Amino acid sequence: MQTTATIARDLVHRLHAAGHTAYWVGGCVRDQLLGRIPTDYDIATSARPAAVEKLFPHTIPVGRQFGVVIVVEQNHQFQIATYRAEADYRDGRRPETVTFADAQADAVRRDFTVNGLFLDPLTGQLHDWVGGQADLQARLIRTIGDPTERFTEDHLRLLRAIRFAAQLNFTIHPDTLAAIRRLAPAIQRVSAERIRDELQKLFAPPHALRGLDLLRDSGLLEPVFPELAATLTCAQSSDYHPEGTVYAHIRLMLEKLPPDAGQSLVWSVLLHDIAKPLTATTDPATGAIHFYGHEKIGEDMAHTILTRLRFPKKQIEEIATCVRHHMQFKDVMQMRQSTLRRMLLRETFPLELALHRLDCLGSHGSLEHYDYMIAQQAEFEKIPALRPPLLTGHDLLALGVKPGAPLGALLHELRDLQLQGDLTTPAAARTWLTHRLADLRQG
Repeated sequence: MQTTATIARDLVHRLHAAGHTAYWVGGCVRDQLLGRIPTDYDIATSARPAAVEKLFPHTIPVGRQFGVVIVVEQNHQFQIATYRAEADYRDGRRPETVTFADAQADAVRRDFTVNGLFLDPLTGQLHDWVGGQADLQARLIRTIGDPTERFTEDHLRLLRAIRFAAQLNFTIHPDTLAAIRRLAPAIQRVSAERIRDELQKLFAPPHALRGLDLLRDSGLLEPVFPELAATLTCAQSSDYHPEGTVYAHIRLMLEKLPPDAGQSLVWSVLLHDIAKPLTATTDPATGAIHFYGHEKIGEDMAHTILTRLRFPKKQIEEIATCVRHHMQFKDVMQMRQSTLRRMLLRETFPLELALHRLDCLGSHGSLEHYDYMIAQQAEFEKIPALRPPLLTGHDLLALGVKPGAPLGALLHELRDLQLQGDLTTPAAARTWLTHRLADLRQG
């Protein structure tokens, strides 16, 4: 099986053999020069879209009017784009005028200098018409040409600049950063889907913390994520939160994220205390700060925010559930066995447990409740018979229980007794149900 790089090199070779010039361009060149393994390969060429489609049998004309064709080779997709110059950006995303040009003109219309390098993978020759090599060495994110022009052409570049700086651990050039701060409100004109995709990359470990700080320092936090911006000045009582504000707490949690943390855990961290600014009250007698009900209101806010950002429905439910239940862990040592085991049975429990661990590490630092739940989980795994209910709704219907709320209440009561360890077999459950129904009839 050929590697992606080998296939991408072969595509360039075939373009050359057909009489065209072609180069690897953009992120793959940048990453290769930084010693990273590129995740995908984009190719710029003198070949027009029709010539590309003729040369390669499997293509997708995603942006043919802009000279862009996706070539599918060995189940990998490669973007092959004709050299072009662009002008007349009116909607903050797409050019009104596209003209096919040469490689140098194609380079200067790109976003950042480190993404404007062209490499011939057959000869190893690098073309740098925009100063990208110097900025790679200086670890700088800088726009190609005037920052205001570049950001006005595509407002998403405002967010892409800080995302690249976070991912690469680069600094943003002062002129570029000043333009981002000045133009930050324009990010609100970008579609929710595009913003979501950039935020997911920005908050990915191991650079999630730096991503958040850059979002704040660039002036983009308020227009992109106003609910999170409100946590910046939201104070907390020092007995439980010696780290300070809610924002400081979230920062510490992001810093402690495991390197393989998925998006649902990252967004659970970002949103678990999102309602604290709305629910904050101060006890006039003690000065203690309380956030009564912030987990319930936070669940609703998580739904609203993630829906606004067009997250998948299943993921929204998963994250909102974690927000709703994150305060439950403080009571686990006083819980009845049945209540605790219901927690363990929740589909989201592994995610909730990971969130709780970070919640502790980002505040008081004690993992007592986390360790307790790990032990409880291990014990519960030894009793697989507890997982399926002893009786189902169908069983109760067969025994003469009428459909409706009473049936649901009986099922809940039965499940509690099973999880508590008081009922261990279906026969015992049926006997209990017979007596319970008799008691209910008499009542």
